[in-house]
Amino acid sequence: MTRPRKNHVIETAEKPVRDLWRMFRIMAEFTEGFEELASVGPAVSIFGSARTVPEHPHYKLAETTSRKIVQAGFAVITGGGGGIMEAANKGANEANGTSIGLNIEIPEEQVPNEYQNLSLHFRYFFVRKVMFLKYAHGFIVFPGGYGTMDEFFESVVLIQTLRQAYFPVVLMVRDYWDGLIHWMERKMLNEHGFISPEDLSVFTIQDDPDAAVKIITDFRNKQGPGGLAMPPGMKKGRGYDMPESI
Repeated sequence: MTRPRKNHVIETAEKPVRDLWRMFRIMAEFTEGFEELASVGPAVSIFGSARTVPEHPHYKLAETTSRKIVQAGFAVITGGGGGIMEAANKGANEANGTSIGLNIEIPEEQVPNEYQNLSLHFRYFFVRKVMFLKYAHGFIVFPGGYGTMDEFFESVVLIQTLRQAYFPVVLMVRDYWDGLIHWMERKMLNEHGFISPEDLSVFTIQDDPDAAVKIITDFRNKQGPGGLAMPPGMKKGRGYDMPESI
């Protein structure tokens, strides 16, 4: 009979302790995020590629859109990095608005851009994602890569299924998104029936910053606050009542 290696036993014993401290770290990140963002008022989360250079038209478009978002009475939330995130923070900052960066600790270190006037730092992607969603009155998604696609599809999944996410989603730069949307309509909807026709109406595509801002302001004026809420039937915890929204 093979006995467990001593080092293996030690590592096994230490794992619950590490997991407990990890849980505390997660709770601390949620707590800090909620406390810092609860007072900023209505906000719009803006996404897009970190690789977009300042000379690119998409960078200029994001900067202009963010400036108009602030002028319409919203704070701007980005991932805090370069490219489109920097452009959005820059536009918000220069319009004297609240320019928020939700920075993430990753192996290839993300350098926070200089245009944030409220910076939060996260170790866990899923905590950071909640912050993007919870206080959003709208998502504006510029061209980007896997991370941008992840944010876009996560938002439409929440709107489509659990109805937890409650805000408009605007895709900027029609030329970039048209191929994807046509594929979704042809393959996912018509050929396979994996989505319903109404699922293609949970987002809109725009090229005009003024039109994008109008979609979000019209939603605010008509529907009231957006954001992330607990689905119906999930109000009870163990021994206490959970609030309807988180």
